[in-house]
Amino acid sequence: MDLQKETPAPTLDAGPGGRSDGPGTSPRIHGDASNGKSVKGVVDDASSEDFEKMLEAYDAKFKGLAEGAVVRGRVLKVLPNEVIVDVGYKSEGLIDIEEFTDRSGNVRVKAGDEIDVLLEKTEDREGYVVLSKEKAEKMKIWETVERAFETQEVILGRVIERIKGGLAVDIGVRAFLPGSLVDVRPVRNLDQLKGQEFRMRVIKVNKRRGNIVLSRKAVIEEENAEKKKETLKHLKEGKVIRGVVKNLTGYGAFIDLGGIDGLLHLTDMSWGRINHPSERLNIGDEIDVVILKFDPETERVSLGFKQLSRDPWEAVGTKFPLGARVNGKVVNLTDYGAFVELEEGVEGLIHVSEMSWTKKVKHPSKVVNVGDTLEAMVLDVDLTQRRLSLGLKQVEPNPWDRIADRYQVGSRITGKVRNLTDFGAFVEVEDGIDGLVHISDMSWTKRLKHPSDLVKKGDTIEAMILKIDSENQRLSLGMKQVMPDIWEEFFKLHHLGDLVEGKIVRLTDFGAFVEVADGIEGLVHVSEMTDERLDTPGDKFAVGQEVKAKILRLDVAEKKIGLSIKQVTHDDEKRQMSAYMDTAKGSGGATLGDVLGSELSETATSADDDDADDAS
Repeated sequence: MDLQKETPAPTLDAGPGGRSDGPGTSPRIHGDASNGKSVKGVVDDASSEDFEKMLEAYDAKFKGLAEGAVVRGRVLKVLPNEVIVDVGYKSEGLIDIEEFTDRSGNVRVKAGDEIDVLLEKTEDREGYVVLSKEKAEKMKIWETVERAFETQEVILGRVIERIKGGLAVDIGVRAFLPGSLVDVRPVRNLDQLKGQEFRMRVIKVNKRRGNIVLSRKAVIEEENAEKKKETLKHLKEGKVIRGVVKNLTGYGAFIDLGGIDGLLHLTDMSWGRINHPSERLNIGDEIDVVILKFDPETERVSLGFKQLSRDPWEAVGTKFPLGARVNGKVVNLTDYGAFVELEEGVEGLIHVSEMSWTKKVKHPSKVVNVGDTLEAMVLDVDLTQRRLSLGLKQVEPNPWDRIADRYQVGSRITGKVRNLTDFGAFVEVEDGIDGLVHISDMSWTKRLKHPSDLVKKGDTIEAMILKIDSENQRLSLGMKQVMPDIWEEFFKLHHLGDLVEGKIVRLTDFGAFVEVADGIEGLVHVSEMTDERLDTPGDKFAVGQEVKAKILRLDVAEKKIGLSIKQVTHDDEKRQMSAYMDTAKGSGGATLGDVLGSELSETATSADDDDADDAS
């Protein structure tokens, strides 16, 4: 009997799912059990040549399953912690359940699904094939990345986080996007890009080190180049075009017109006042702009936004005529005045001189503040220079126009000293109205070097109105005029030739000042002090010395008194002479010679007496 015909050839079976009976076991050999022969008998009956062929067939079946290869597998079963996958090998493979779990904790696989896995090891200690779904996906991604690098294809990635020098990007695997290659313009805040997706190009790959370098700038430049060609065809001055705000600076905004940027200067954003472009625009805004200037050679484009609306100055002459009262908001202060916005694009200046009728305003902040709403009067309109002059004080009555109705020359007022100068003191007559007391009108008698010698700032004084000048807004006051004029009293009581007694209060090179009454001084010139020749008045006179003097001069207007001391002596001599003459007549007709002889005799006798006294 032929054994090969009667007994079926043994088959190699890896068991259900390709699994062997266990780790380290040989493939099972199935024969016909009904013939009562053992397995050994079957093998013995088969030729060794046939058996070798069967082994070669078995090896060939799994020869393509090499470690490190990505193979197709089928999910057999999903367990709580593992997933069993059949890849057609002699045993199944196990994959950790976490490789199939999403961020929400949901398992994204079921029995029967076909998946790509990486064959890491053909058999572990327990006889299972070691597989990995994640590594298989990463290998496929690396293949995609390498192909994109070679073909310069654009890939999509999501920014994960900011790292030193740039950004970490997820493209299936972690890649690096340098900060200098994020955009065509420097990006100051890279943190704001986290979570955003961008189209990029792979510019460097090193699989062994796991390094991938990306460039978004390269993609943007290529896209802009295409857009730019198309945009340049349609650019012309005066055309309105839509753009996107790309960047903001202190002097304006750059608008992306489609591959080419135009500058919208701060002064062309609004007819009104703008301190920074961020007050009107945000990055990413879409706006319509008009092309003000375009240079094809340099490809520079100047844009305007306010030009899309009417210039408000065209109606200023009608809206704000001379003398009109207007309302506005203070938008800026300078040393010389305040700028008031009447409407968007129209501002007027209130000069410091036009802020108050009565106060001298040194800085506008003393009267108004930025943000204040106020009423003013239009004083001047210059449409050519686009200037409006406004007045704040003009909306209220001028108190100087009514000052003459409330006060008359000669009226007495009481006020507080507000300020002192070298020439006088300013006194507040009423709120906003100050009058000047000149230093010469402070005292009838005192010679003041400075007003502070008599009054202090803050003192309340009584004064008389001497002069009212409403046109020049000046009010002259006098303090001494409210007190009795002692000079006037003195001049009433004294006449030329009168003798007065006084005390020397000052000596000068030209004479001596003698106080002849309280607060009244007269001058004795050096020539009127004595008949003797004096080098200085101090040779014979001293301060504090009591003297008698004769009034030689009375000047009522200048309030000056001229005195003479030597005239008193001369008058005494004359009186003595007259007395002698009268005595001589009474004694029988004595002559002048007799009188003189008698005086000489008396003088000699007196001298002899003095000599005798000295001798004794």
